[in-house]
Amino acid sequence: MPMNIYTDGFFSIDPTHGFLPIQEPLLHLPERYQPLQDLIDEMPIQKADGQAGLLACENHFEEAARKLPNYKDQIEKEKDPFVWAALFRTYSFISSAYTLAPAHHRYLRTGKYGTANGVLPKNIAQPFVKIAEKLDVFPWLDYHYAYSLGNYSKRDKQAGLEWTNLAMAAKFSGMDDERGFIMLHVDINQYSPDLVKAVFAIAQAETPPTELTDALSLMRDSLHKMNGRRKLMWEASRWKHYNDFRVFIMGIKGNTDIFPDGLRYEGVWDEPKAYRGQTGAQDNIIPTADIASGVIHYYPNNQLTQYLMDLRQYRPKCVQAFFNELAEKMQKNPLVQQLEKSENYKGMQALMRVYEEIYRFRNGHWQFVQKYIMQNTVYPKATGGTPITSWIPNQIKAVLKAMKVLSLALEKDPQWDSVNWQETYERKVSLLNKQLALVAVEAFDPQAVFELNKIHGEQDF
Repeated sequence: MPMNIYTDGFFSIDPTHGFLPIQEPLLHLPERYQPLQDLIDEMPIQKADGQAGLLACENHFEEAARKLPNYKDQIEKEKDPFVWAALFRTYSFISSAYTLAPAHHRYLRTGKYGTANGVLPKNIAQPFVKIAEKLDVFPWLDYHYAYSLGNYSKRDKQAGLEWTNLAMAAKFSGMDDERGFIMLHVDINQYSPDLVKAVFAIAQAETPPTELTDALSLMRDSLHKMNGRRKLMWEASRWKHYNDFRVFIMGIKGNTDIFPDGLRYEGVWDEPKAYRGQTGAQDNIIPTADIASGVIHYYPNNQLTQYLMDLRQYRPKCVQAFFNELAEKMQKNPLVQQLEKSENYKGMQALMRVYEEIYRFRNGHWQFVQKYIMQNTVYPKATGGTPITSWIPNQIKAVLKAMKVLSLALEKDPQWDSVNWQETYERKVSLLNKQLALVAVEAFDPQAVFELNKIHGEQDF
């Protein structure tokens, strides 16, 4: 039985669109929301014309935001999912900027994140919650509709989705490092249609061995292309400039130093709320690969994995439904068992190559954390509210375990080079163990953690 097609009118999870919107997001809001558009254009630290924007000066943005009309009733009338997404993006940026501007300015003065504004004014809170209800998501900056996948615009409409050809509709710093950082995520997702096509084929109830091997090869090829684009992060966004905009994508949940009392949505709820921040961990590529390949069965049973599963809620409902059905189908017919039952050694080798790409993706992301975050700040929490030094290693351990189990099944394959594989596998395990030993010390050296990648032959660039 084939997978369903999941859509909300903005996203459609299928082999044509992958995880990207079904068409380019709106660059500007409709004219009836011109004051909102004006505010979002004036907001960045550096505006499009190179001049200083409202966030460049302390309190200037908050003063301007409090003067906005309350569009709650107008939003109630909207029917177009692309207008919904553009409104959600705008209110997400405005809400994050309003609450986190004080933290940003304190960071500029002291090098430490300050406390955020704990109350979102009624004229922002009420329409923000209203548009979040229409999309059925949490009213806070997210990865899909707001910061990344719903926030790009092609500079040259005839060219592709390479990050160099993409502009941001809304932005915090307005500088090129922010654009490169988040638009590269869109760039990577240009290969997601093939990934979705592959997992749709893998999830078929009775996939013939040759077709299963072909699907795994397509899955590996798509992940390999994504990893190639992902590595361009070092070029697209300089690590020393990550803190120019990072504080604005911080979440409420898990970041009690910044939001000690949560966030009160004035005129909506009496009690404060707490939502996780925007994070690349809300992307769909690796969760999809984990579910389809079986890596998910090796997630450690701990609090870090609970955080990972909690982030599933911070995705569009159509994505959540896709994950749920894929997991259900793979649970009924686990991939490794299919391959072993049919003695499909070519398929097993293709699956090992998939695991290798998942490892490279995660280990590359772990290197980003080491350089962009750990070397820039001692603040111990990620934007999603998860612990910096143990979050990604938790998932690296899962794919390493999956590799080990699969290697035992491959021992029966005369074409399998077990000696060479074991050597490279042990190198990966040794690298992670040494890094975790370093970060276990309270005052560790981030550069020493990063240098181990080169020593062990796993440097990302």
